[in-house]
Amino acid sequence: MIKLLPDNVANQIAAGEVVQRPASVVKELMENAIDAGASQVNLVIKDAGRTLIQVTDNGSGMSDTDARMAFERHATSKIVEIKDLEYIRTFGFRGEALASIAAVSEVELKTRQKDGDLGVRLLISASKVVSSEPVQCSAGSSFSVKNLFYNIPARRKFLKSDPSELKQIINEFHRVAICNPGIEFTFNNNGTQLYSLAAGNQKQRLAGMFGKNIASALIDVNVETSIVRVSGFAGKADKAKKTPGEQFFFVNNRFFRSPYMQKAVYKAYEQLIPANMHPSFFIFLDVDPANIDVNIHPQKTEVKFEDEQAVWQIINAVVRESLSKYAVAPSIIFDMEGAPNIPVLERNTKVAAPEIAIDREYNPFKSAGTQYSKPDKNMDGWEQFYKDFNRQSGTALDASIAGFEQKTAFEDDVQKKRFLQIKDRYIATPVKSGLMLVDICKAHQRILFEEFIALFQANSPAVSQKQLFPETVELSISDYMLIQSVQGELEKMGFDIRSFDGSIVFYAFPAGLEKANAKNIVDEILRNIKEDYNSPTWDTREKLALSLAKSESVKKCGILSDIEMEHLINRLFACKMPDIDAEGKPTISIVEIEKFFTPQS
Repeated sequence: MIKLLPDNVANQIAAGEVVQRPASVVKELMENAIDAGASQVNLVIKDAGRTLIQVTDNGSGMSDTDARMAFERHATSKIVEIKDLEYIRTFGFRGEALASIAAVSEVELKTRQKDGDLGVRLLISASKVVSSEPVQCSAGSSFSVKNLFYNIPARRKFLKSDPSELKQIINEFHRVAICNPGIEFTFNNNGTQLYSLAAGNQKQRLAGMFGKNIASALIDVNVETSIVRVSGFAGKADKAKKTPGEQFFFVNNRFFRSPYMQKAVYKAYEQLIPANMHPSFFIFLDVDPANIDVNIHPQKTEVKFEDEQAVWQIINAVVRESLSKYAVAPSIIFDMEGAPNIPVLERNTKVAAPEIAIDREYNPFKSAGTQYSKPDKNMDGWEQFYKDFNRQSGTALDASIAGFEQKTAFEDDVQKKRFLQIKDRYIATPVKSGLMLVDICKAHQRILFEEFIALFQANSPAVSQKQLFPETVELSISDYMLIQSVQGELEKMGFDIRSFDGSIVFYAFPAGLEKANAKNIVDEILRNIKEDYNSPTWDTREKLALSLAKSESVKKCGILSDIEMEHLINRLFACKMPDIDAEGKPTISIVEIEKFFTPQS
């Protein structure tokens, strides 16, 4: 009853763990290139990896025999016996990657050793060697993985959209390129070069990947202990972002995920950034390989530390120290122009109390050429003077009458007033069942959301307002690709967006959003895309409308006039769903006043 699985079936089963998507292939091939001692690695992608994934390096290359052996399961040059696992510093070591990749794709390998005259060209399809022949090629290796999952239609069908798969590939490219700044990398997608990273130091590598402004947003993190050496960078508190994406941990130059260690960094930012913001960090841990286990996950993205709690405390402490050491608060610059010159006194200088000269002969009732005179004592005709006096500035009786008239006018005004603003955030207005409270911010969000949805549904083109000074927003390549995926929909709404030197430039906004903040809009769009892009209920237009409504709705409205409050209420109840905002939270609440005065039985 029990039989051994054929090699091709066993390889496909193993591939389910190692090769989950095109990004998995990119990760394995790039790590192999680094382990081969390459100083230059080139990545070429077509159709988000479905059609082609090619990784070319100038590493050590392989002989004919090694090239054939590399595709066998558990064939590796990294370990010989079990104790070698305790000293692993290379990326790969289990010998599963190439066998798994070859089981679910068509692979072409061209490789030559540096001292060899000819290389070898190997073609493998679904684990079967199709051909092997000598070939003239450059020193190093070139892997071309074509038609991924062509023999497993179910796996290919469940791949995500091209932008989503490309984003995952970019993430894997980041994880390999960040921890190897001394190696040159290029990344070409569908004929467009996304990255060209020259060899350099760590900050130069980060600037090449995430934009030149990132250098000024980072502070150094560095400490050496008997347990672990921590180095790298943490983002300044005021540079935290609404969306995650620039949070990286590396141990012995290997990327790893750890929600536990990430909490140590976030804990250091407590009281410095809001709870929903994400600081950037690039933290490198150097640990004795004997004190960690990297063999607990098929993709080697999880690591187990011998003393995990101590490492947590060290990371938390060093990030806290760096934040306090490198001026987390903005410096105060005083304008010294026109300031008095204050002399610096020597140590033994005697300081006398200041003396104030007083003119004791000064008379405020005297002026040049005139003399103050007493009033005339003759008060004849005072009755007539009182008779003609204005009553409204006269007696206490007049004041009482004026106050009564003012009070009556105020009460009449209250009777006519329909809206009352509370705490600059809510509007109260009477209704039949009691008192209705309206959340101004959420109401405004609902109004904008439905207006933006209407723009998408309109057949006529949206009205745009050109900007006198176009706004530029700098983005990482992965974020830029996400914005590019929805650029067509944004243009239908009235935006005019163009790319320039790794950034996007807003040349026009939809009419009514002339004063919109481009950075806030982009942040909200990215946050919504990253949160729900792979959801089965994803609706691009709805998410864009939500992003715009959240970015442009009022946060602090100030004092509103009666006309403004009435206008807001009218616009709210003209909406299809006035009782909830764009995220499903209530916009209004009805208070039944009579309940407060009804005795409880």
